[in-house]
Amino acid sequence: MERHSVPFFFLGGGEKMKVLIVSDTHGRREEIREIIQREKPVDLLIHLGDILGDGEYMQSLAECPLELVKGNSDRNTDLPRDKEIVLDNHKLFLTHGHCYGVNTNLDRIYMEGLRRNADVVMFGHTHVPLLLEERMLTILNPGSASDPRQKNGKPSYIVMKWERGKRAEFEIRYLE
Repeated sequence: MERHSVPFFFLGGGEKMKVLIVSDTHGRREEIREIIQREKPVDLLIHLGDILGDGEYMQSLAECPLELVKGNSDRNTDLPRDKEIVLDNHKLFLTHGHCYGVNTNLDRIYMEGLRRNADVVMFGHTHVPLLLEERMLTILNPGSASDPRQKNGKPSYIVMKWERGKRAEFEIRYLE
């Protein structure tokens, strides 16, 4: 497990931060390029696995720091399976989710988030977006940017907006 702090970045000279959260791009570049272009500027890009080697490509498009975790399709990589990052004294737990049985239920990943004292648990793997508030723990999944499985069939991602000292705001967004 990897743990570290990410410095609080300043967007436009203020004390606000915009984080782009994606998952399950599976090496398909067209959708991720469109998402990044639509949301720029962002202060941090988080990818929750099944990247298939496109980390440097995404970072060059987003022109910001990038946090990555290993997905079940990311073979032959030294990416961490789980990662904890701290933003403005808030702890985020990042994982792909396949090792926590997220296709069945959220019990194990919820308990792991509590065990780690996380404020936000982020995972991918299911290709279905999710935003859930459970007793001061936010659990989210941006869905898939390349292979969506929810009813509307649209590629999805999450934008997190954060103002220093306040609770983060999350929004699931879709490509048309």
